[in-house]
Amino acid sequence: MLAEERLLLDAKNPRFYGVDGSSDQQSMLHTLWRDFAVDEIAYSIAANGYFAYEPLFATPEDGDHVVVEGNRRLAAVKLLRHPELRRAVGATDLPKISAKAVQALSELPVIVTSRELVWQYVGFKHVNGPQPWQSSSKAEYIAWVHNELGVSLQDIAGRIGDQHATVKRLYRGLMVLQQAEAVFDPSDRAKSHFSFSHLYTGLDYPGIRKFIGLTEARDFTPRPIARAKVPALGELCGWLFGSKSRKIAPLVRSQNPDLRKLDEILQSADGTAALRQGLPLDVSLDISRGDEKLFREALVDAKRKLQEARGKLLTGYTGEADLLQSAEQIGDLADSMVDEMQRIRRQRRRPPKRTARQR
Repeated sequence: MLAEERLLLDAKNPRFYGVDGSSDQQSMLHTLWRDFAVDEIAYSIAANGYFAYEPLFATPEDGDHVVVEGNRRLAAVKLLRHPELRRAVGATDLPKISAKAVQALSELPVIVTSRELVWQYVGFKHVNGPQPWQSSSKAEYIAWVHNELGVSLQDIAGRIGDQHATVKRLYRGLMVLQQAEAVFDPSDRAKSHFSFSHLYTGLDYPGIRKFIGLTEARDFTPRPIARAKVPALGELCGWLFGSKSRKIAPLVRSQNPDLRKLDEILQSADGTAALRQGLPLDVSLDISRGDEKLFREALVDAKRKLQEARGKLLTGYTGEADLLQSAEQIGDLADSMVDEMQRIRRQRRRPPKRTARQR
């Protein structure tokens, strides 16, 4: 057991990755209260007390103990015990607990360990386990274990039970994002929520990979993007996340279908140029596909719709004149298109005229 006052929130907690604000104790407490549902834990502790079988994990640092696992629980206890902290972070709706309950929370069960020894437990619990962090927090933790502790990505995946290459993809996404920070400020994104998954998922798409020069040889290295391609990476992040200061909304609002649309656009020089001119995603997609492909798709879609209407004719048509008129107009339009298509086909099949020299 350790005194609550001797326990500090962890500024290196991956939950704080990408969150604006300083790393002092009160700022971290405010962030946890605002963004990470500390109220649910606080209400539970207020009603039931602190469960001794859920010890905190802490490491000795600077004369105190920094909690490396259990920051939300520690934040809940501090808010319940200290009214001034509740007022400071705006947690005014938490229940007041008795003096006896305050005293019972003055010491908490703690396992004193090191960051190096506890990483497997934390990784399983929050990366691939029952209490997952946000994807950017997961990536930050994986990067720390790999880059600082020297554990291979394969070993990390094996020890936390990852069977879907999630560890590698998260690590690659974070390394790419860190390179992008030379030309793109993540804190300037248009939305408060950081859609990191758009980036790390997009790095598997062929058009996006080619646009930023991502190759298999550099896929899971600390600097996956060649220096010459970093400006293109900045463009990509702009399209993914937008810009708050320039009032530019992100083009990708959801992974399906927007991310796939962006990938298809980036496989076309004309589509990429349209994006750079600030045209909307769907307009740029049409430009990337070209009229020939769009014409084919429109005909296929029209045929499908007509077949669907034909199947409903006997039960869906009861003699309305306006529907008959619409069908006649469709027939006239189809006949006109067939005539024009046949004319174009004849012209293209006609042999070129021979010149006098060729005769």
